[in-house]
Amino acid sequence: MKQSIRLMLLLSFFTFTNCENVVDCIINVRPVLSDEKLAVGGVNQYYSEKIYAEIKNEPQDNAYDYHFDVRGKIPDGLEVIIDFREVFIEGMPTKAGRYTFTVYLDVDPPNGYYYDEFGNERYDDSLCSDSTSKTYTIAIK
Repeated sequence: MKQSIRLMLLLSFFTFTNCENVVDCIINVRPVLSDEKLAVGGVNQYYSEKIYAEIKNEPQDNAYDYHFDVRGKIPDGLEVIIDFREVFIEGMPTKAGRYTFTVYLDVDPPNGYYYDEFGNERYDDSLCSDSTSKTYTIAIK
């Protein structure tokens, strides 16, 4: 009996604090960035890498809006290109070194805004979390 009361309290806590929909938190619907390490590049040699994003445990993740921000040091000669769910880093690096940067991602679910019965604009977020970030390093030799 005490176990079921604790479980109910825990579920209530998550319902009112972290997520609009406790089921989404249980199955962990959230944005993620790729985990792969970026390739080592060479000075004055063409470099191309891709970081991709998705909504974990969401088959309709193409319906979301993805917003990226890249902060940190990108090697001179490389360009950051954002295309929907992908961040491309490409070009010809001009100087050797290790370069660390962070990719920040915010997502908006489809049809996220609605009006309640009082005419107030509300946001319906079916995600357990709507943002993430990951730090990457590029080594140029």
